[in-house]
Amino acid sequence: MHDPLPRGGLIRKLWIGEADLYRDHLLRLDPVSRRNRFAGAVSEDFVRDYADLSFGIDSLIHGFFVDGTLRGAAELRPIGAPLTREAEAAFSIEKPWQSHGVGSLLLERTLLAARNRGLKFLHMACLADNKRMQQLARKYEAELSFDFSNVVGEVAAPRPTPLSMMREILADGHGFATAMFDVQSRLLKPV
Repeated sequence: MHDPLPRGGLIRKLWIGEADLYRDHLLRLDPVSRRNRFAGAVSEDFVRDYADLSFGIDSLIHGFFVDGTLRGAAELRPIGAPLTREAEAAFSIEKPWQSHGVGSLLLERTLLAARNRGLKFLHMACLADNKRMQQLARKYEAELSFDFSNVVGEVAAPRPTPLSMMREILADGHGFATAMFDVQSRLLKPV
């Protein structure tokens, strides 16, 4: 069952021209959320550089938007050799929108994307004190392993089906249309 998004919320894929939205979102994270996202303290310069490099050929980012502002994100990035069919998922949600089901919906969209790309395993690494991420991983039956200060969750992605492919195509089409409306509204805003 899908949790409803907070009022005015929308989840859609981020497009290559939206790196600045992603950067601004990561810079708005409070210190604890930023530490959880990057598994340690990082500078604003690191965040800027990271955001600029995040829209690589193989990575995919879904965003949670509220009234046109990116407030949460999920990254899907292949790791290892292509034949291993493995990827890493990373999540960031600004504090006011945490514990509202946003992480679950971002993970669902990420799992769908992983499935449709033929990925076999999705790794989710987090700090040992990041209980929200561990709870999210357990909700989707991730196998958790602990080592020193980190927890790694592995979720096996099922094979793609025509229905799963259609679900992603429809979501992407809706998301693209919404992105175009957002761009248009920003361009038409009075200065």
